[in-house]
Amino acid sequence: MSKLEHKLLNTTETVFTAEFHTLDGNGFEKAKKVADRFRGWFDGVNATDNTAAHAHVSNVASAIAMKQLGLEPILQVVCRDKNRLAQQADIMGASMFGVENFVALTGDDVTAGDETEARRVFDLDGPQLVRLMSTIKRGEYMSGRKIDPAPHMFIGAVENPGAPPFEYRVQRVAKKYAAGAKFLQLQICYHQDRLEKFCAGVRDAGLAGKISIIPTVVLVKGARPLNFMHNSVPGIDVPADQIARVEKAADPAEEAYLQTLEFAQHALAQPGVRGLHITDFRNDDTLERLMTDLGRVREITKTNATTNDVKDDHAYSA
Repeated sequence: MSKLEHKLLNTTETVFTAEFHTLDGNGFEKAKKVADRFRGWFDGVNATDNTAAHAHVSNVASAIAMKQLGLEPILQVVCRDKNRLAQQADIMGASMFGVENFVALTGDDVTAGDETEARRVFDLDGPQLVRLMSTIKRGEYMSGRKIDPAPHMFIGAVENPGAPPFEYRVQRVAKKYAAGAKFLQLQICYHQDRLEKFCAGVRDAGLAGKISIIPTVVLVKGARPLNFMHNSVPGIDVPADQIARVEKAADPAEEAYLQTLEFAQHALAQPGVRGLHITDFRNDDTLERLMTDLGRVREITKTNATTNDVKDDHAYSA
């Protein structure tokens, strides 16, 4: 059982997950640096799958690297790029290296990326991909062919509380829960009222305590990334007053941090919320500051003290 699964199913502790940085050239060296910053803070870290419709090091390779570097990976698997054969291959390949956490998501449309001529696949939709994961968990491929032993899997999904149609979002959560999802990582939502309504809707649908909600907050340095997300990232709407608050501040970087802290504290106060998912675009000491301000105490491990020797890290994480 993964640490994330144990905490969400067997404790009332607040969990923290994060988004691992995308990897390209010199990927493993970058992975070591990111792991040094993340290790000890997070209960799981997402290995992204061509995030924002840009090609990067594969999700499975990133997850294996995280495992070697002492992090607990959460393997993202998208619907956009892969048919069911490739999705099953990703899941089984990651499972072979001890990855236990999986999250199904649709994936940003190719128009959000830098290769807009790429063909969309969408062999399965989000709830169907969750169902596929549940089928593998019980020891079968989608074809019915047996898997013995079946991999241990803790299955999650993604939902966007801030994008219309708002009423349908809770219905999608119910479908994903029925398909086997146990936790839900949310897209960043800059409208607090929409997040409140979404969480209340999940509760009113009778799903309180059945599926763990993990909203996302994003660390940014100023108004420019807020404008970029608003204008260029499908499904994200940043209110003009939130952008202006940072833009007009005497210290935009500090104001952006305080804004993120407020969104984090608000999210944690909502019904059904069990933790936070953190995306760090700042890459500075505000990640540690945020975690500390939220009451998180970093777990001290051998790999925190010595990360120069990858063999030592791998031996410890194993």
